[in-house]
Parts: sequence; C-alpha cells; structure tokens
Amino acid sequence: MIVISDTSPVVSLAIIGQLELLPQLYRRVVIPRAVRDEIVVAGVGQPGAYEMDTLEWVDIRSVANASLLRVLRLMLDPGEAEVVALGMESGADLLLLDDRKARNIALRLELPFAGTLDVLVAAKRAGLVSTLQPLLDDLIMRARFRVGRRLYERVLAAAEEGK
Repeated sequence: MIVISDTSPVVSLAIIGQLELLPQLYRRVVIPRAVRDEIVVAGVGQPGAYEMDTLEWVDIRSVANASLLRVLRLMLDPGEAEVVALGMESGADLLLLDDRKARNIALRLELPFAGTLDVLVAAKRAGLVSTLQPLLDDLIMRARFRVGRRLYERVLAAAEEGK
C-alpha cells in the first residue's frame, strides 16, 4: 500500500502524541521532499521535526515530473503539490491531506485521500485507540486543528462515540 502524507497529518498527530498511528495503520508512509523540509527545516523544534529523519517507516521521495509539479504549484503550496504529484506518479492508494483546495484537486484527479480526522477514526475502528473524543479534543486544543461543531459530531458518530 502506497500512502503519501502532507505536513498537517504528520505534525498534528505528533503534537497529540499519536504519530505511531501512521505505521500501525499503513506500515510505511511516503513523505515528499517539500513536506520533509516543512516539517524538519521550517518546523525545527516542533513536534515531529526531530523524529522525521529517524523514523524507519518513512520514505522521503522527490517528484520526478517537474512539469506536473510546476502546474500544481500554481494552485497549491509546495508540500500539497508534491503530495498530489507523487500520488499521480506512483498510483498511490491513499493521500493524507487536510487542506481543502488540495483535497478538491485530488478529488478531480480521482486520487483517494483522507485527512487527520479520518486517520483517527480508522485507528479507533482498528482498535488502536480506545476512545476518540479525548484525541479529538486534544487535536483542537493543542494542535489548533479547526473542527466545526457539526464535523466534530460526525467524526464522533463515525467512531461510534456519538449520542
């Protein structure tokens, strides 16, 4: 399974101490070079920055198709553009994206995607976490992850923790 992640899922999960959910769910995760730089260089001292270069389950890859990357960078930030480009190049099974614009482009290109909240729901369904609500609350408070009330309730319902 080829899973390619953008910065937000990695950093958000690192902030709440749940980075290990990624290899538990997907075994290996591909990180584009721009995402690695966003996490390690721009995010020096932040959760996930040190770990990124030491994690055995992370594969750092560069995009081969420079023309495709140039077009995607007209619409997306560098990390998201590289995630989508690598997704197209590799025939990825899943892209981990939280950015709405990147998700819309992935949808148009028929690339499968999920976000940080989907990862947490999958972890709950797989029995890797016992309850989702404390993690979701932590994500909102500590990672400043924006989740509206309706989405919050839908995520808890998807994890069978709703009312």
